Order: sequence, then C-alpha cells, then structure tokens
Amino acid sequence: QVQLVESGGGLVQPGDSLRLSCAASGDTFSNYAMGWFRQALGKEREFVAAINWSGGNTYYADSVKGRFTISKDNAKSTVYLQANSLKPEDTAAYYCAAGSKWLIRYSMISSYSFWGQGTQVTVSS
Repeated sequence: QVQLVESGGGLVQPGDSLRLSCAASGDTFSNYAMGWFRQALGKEREFVAAINWSGGNTYYADSVKGRFTISKDNAKSTVYLQANSLKPEDTAAYYCAAGSKWLIRYSMISSYSFWGQGTQVTVSS
C-alpha cells in the first residue's frame, strides 16, 4: 500500500507556471508507476501525464504535451508535475495516482490502485 499527498496547487494567471508535488509513503516508491489526472467541475477525470517506475519513460495527454513535464524522484518518494504556460482550460483538481510497476495502459484510471486527495489548480485572469 502507498499513501499519496499532493501539494502545490493554487490560483495563477494564464501563462504562469506551477509545480505540483505528490509525496508518497508506505510501500517502496520505486515499485510504482505514477500518473497525474485532473477533473474539472462537472467533467470526468482525465489523464494528464504518467511516468514509469524508473522514471525513464513518460507519457502525456495531447492537451498538455510540450507544456507539462512529469518527473519522479525515487530517493525522495515524490513525483512532480511541472505545468508551464497554463491556460484557463487547465483549471481542475489534480490527482496523483500509483499503479503497478508493470503498468502498461498509463492513461486509464483503472490502471491505478492508489490515489491522493487532490490539489486545486485555478487559472484565471
């Protein structure tokens, strides 16, 4: 089992940047692939980015490719999401999730077993 706690959300203006963090505790962090998802008010939760257990492979939704960067520090048991050039449509609650080391379908919610409580990102002028 792993427990996840997100932080770093806030209110920013269009074009600004934020770095979201997700601190893990419990099981060995390097055993897990990690993902970031988001859910806007009234919409379904959607995939944002994912990283494999070693940190060597990353995956992104088309909507954030080139603007967001996911990274994983196994020594600190933390996964990050650097979000640049933020847009109003990026406004959502952002959730990190942990899945099996051998996870393949990175964009699927059902691939992840553990979830954090979320951190709100609001992009508005």
